[in-house]
Amino acid sequence: MSEDSRSPETFVAHALHSVEEATGSVVPPLHTATTFARDNDYQLRDRHLYSRYGNPTIDQAEEIIARLENGHDALVFASGLAGIAALFETLKPGAHVVAPEIMYWGTRDLMTRMLEKQRITVTYVDPSDLDALKTAIVPGKTELVWMETPVNPVWDVIDIRAVAEVAHAAGADLAVDSTSASPVVTRPLDHGADIVFHSITKYLNGHSDVLGGALVTREDNARWAEARTVRNVTGGVLAPFESWLLIRGMRTLFVRVNKAAESSLAIARHLEHHPGVEKVLYPGLQSHPGHEIARRQMDGFGAMMSICVKGGMAETGRVIRALKIFLPATSLGGVESLAEHRKVIEGEDSPIPDNLIRLSVGIENTEDLIADLEQALAKA
Repeated sequence: MSEDSRSPETFVAHALHSVEEATGSVVPPLHTATTFARDNDYQLRDRHLYSRYGNPTIDQAEEIIARLENGHDALVFASGLAGIAALFETLKPGAHVVAPEIMYWGTRDLMTRMLEKQRITVTYVDPSDLDALKTAIVPGKTELVWMETPVNPVWDVIDIRAVAEVAHAAGADLAVDSTSASPVVTRPLDHGADIVFHSITKYLNGHSDVLGGALVTREDNARWAEARTVRNVTGGVLAPFESWLLIRGMRTLFVRVNKAAESSLAIARHLEHHPGVEKVLYPGLQSHPGHEIARRQMDGFGAMMSICVKGGMAETGRVIRALKIFLPATSLGGVESLAEHRKVIEGEDSPIPDNLIRLSVGIENTEDLIADLEQALAKA
């Protein structure tokens, strides 16, 4: 079997290459060099010049991510927001952006700052409403449509192909934040997206010990060349050691995500009719409004979910404080399960319900996780 024909589960477990040729090591080497000597003719021995532009370990991480997303190329950044900022730096001055009403708060904050400085204009819309989306997009003016799916933290599922068709018809590019799904569950480029974004801190690394972001492109074009230039001149590249940790984390990506997704579905079904729960938000439930889109677009339903506790801020706070296995921490996609009272985190201006708890389900025993939620809900 050739390397090109191997399934994603196989090539990512081997970090693309099973054995390092020079030593026979089954673990990818860590290249920490910041500079690279030229040959006797004063030519670059490879394409590496200085680590701000990349090095062999960074390259390997990017190649794995690009392959996972069926993309042309990938760029890794020192944080997720550094990657998003690089993409927005590719926009023309005053460019129009269409973005979702509910999205990751850091992205909204960045857009707001750029809007205040008149770098861009933004229209917020519900991307599941295609008529509203068509109205929001201005042909010849809108450069970028930004969307998330599933939408954090309410987990609505957006039809990527339908949004891509609307965006492309008006001459706009579609960028999809697929952090909460991971390439195990959704590959937006396959559904017509132009750019995929990941906070690699989350599922791709999966061990809560790397801060980083990634962009993946469907094709090599002027916007992609500009994104690479922005990263080079601002120095926002992911460092070699963090790239090596990322590679290590991605080798177990499928095992981690599939285990966590299996537990998430079991938890969602268990809590769907729980007397202490007003609502369970998880696309794997048939009652979820995006369930049919999820079945068509996703491989499984992922490991992110939210529950709305019966009651308000006080009752929800009691549930959070009573949890013992679910840790009260921000982030998602790690091996440990996390629970977060989103209203407390996002503030009074947030449209998120007061009683919503976001759950990032980890790889612990499923029954232990259910028992933890049961005992906490009993104290609400």
